[in-house]
Amino acid sequence: MTILLPGPDGAPHPYEPRTEPASLAPAGGPPASRTVYSAAHVVADPFVDTTPDGPAAVDWDATLAFRRHLWSHGLGVAEAMDTAQRGMGLDWAGAAELIRRSAAEAKAVGGTIACGVGTDQLTGPVAGVDEVRAAYEEQLELVEGVGSRAIVMASRALAATARTPDDYRDLYGRLLRQASEPVILHWLGPMFDPALEGYWGSSDLDEATETFLSIITEHPDKVDGIKISLLDARREVELRRRLPNGVRCYTGDDFNYPELIAGDEQGFSHALLGIFDPLGPLAAQAVRVLDTGDTEGFREILDPTVELSRHLFEAPTRFYKTGVVFLAWLAGHQEHFTMVGGLQSARSLPHLVRAYRLADGLGLFPDPTLAEDRMRRLLAVHGFDGGPR
Repeated sequence: MTILLPGPDGAPHPYEPRTEPASLAPAGGPPASRTVYSAAHVVADPFVDTTPDGPAAVDWDATLAFRRHLWSHGLGVAEAMDTAQRGMGLDWAGAAELIRRSAAEAKAVGGTIACGVGTDQLTGPVAGVDEVRAAYEEQLELVEGVGSRAIVMASRALAATARTPDDYRDLYGRLLRQASEPVILHWLGPMFDPALEGYWGSSDLDEATETFLSIITEHPDKVDGIKISLLDARREVELRRRLPNGVRCYTGDDFNYPELIAGDEQGFSHALLGIFDPLGPLAAQAVRVLDTGDTEGFREILDPTVELSRHLFEAPTRFYKTGVVFLAWLAGHQEHFTMVGGLQSARSLPHLVRAYRLADGLGLFPDPTLAEDRMRRLLAVHGFDGGPR
């Protein structure tokens, strides 16, 4: 059977979907050679009457079920991050509830979890850096209080109020000294969030890197690792080679992750990635192959996924969540393609069609027939006939 899909010219083109998913080894425990987190999406509740700028309506059962899916494959969950639409539909009240529920679920099933600490409770004008620090401290207290490792996220409020690199050094230094356990520091680039332009006190990435490194080297015992989301493999490699002993580099590079995780003779990156939401089982299998020392086998599994990842994360990159949730719907992890904040409208039909073809080609759908049926339904909503069944 074939399905007619609209091409770039809008005309129907036949496509023959797979009939079987990719062959994967049985799910197992965490990988041994790398620490791997998947930044997980949230599932909206489509039956709550809300608006794009209103409070997020979350389907908690489906949201937690997806996290159990990731844990079952040995992946850690990076919670309340950008992939969960933090700051793009999910406000601090929703993120706090998500953190509480996910941390409790992780404890119940023995899953690994790390949760985002930010300043998104500051929704109006901010008086100064001290107000930003207090917001960070409030969220750090909650995350540590539920027994989770903290991921200190980049702050829009700090980017707007800090005037010099010393403002960043002082705030992060105070926060790290208060942390009861080592944290993960997250450098999110402006391609993911334009409001973070000039983070660490400079739009010059070389200068920003020096400030970032100075914070880490002053507090190496309080930094478990750093997550770099700049989509620049060369810069990540150079930075990770300068980290103090014991401080990990977690790649957040959704364009170059296979080579960065594989590493070189001078080191490698662990992973904390949004693309590992749709790639979860496949990514887990690839890293288990890497556990055996088979770098070539690891690359053979993961390299073909890069085309899909680059497509989902194409500019404007911050809307990659739409493709992630779309694939979760096609894969049967949720019953609808609705997102908090109405973000299901953030990508075009041609973009989603290509995502379907690439994901199907990789064998990501546990039930390809279900994925095809749902793709047909989406096409019908857009007034396009997918052809005879």
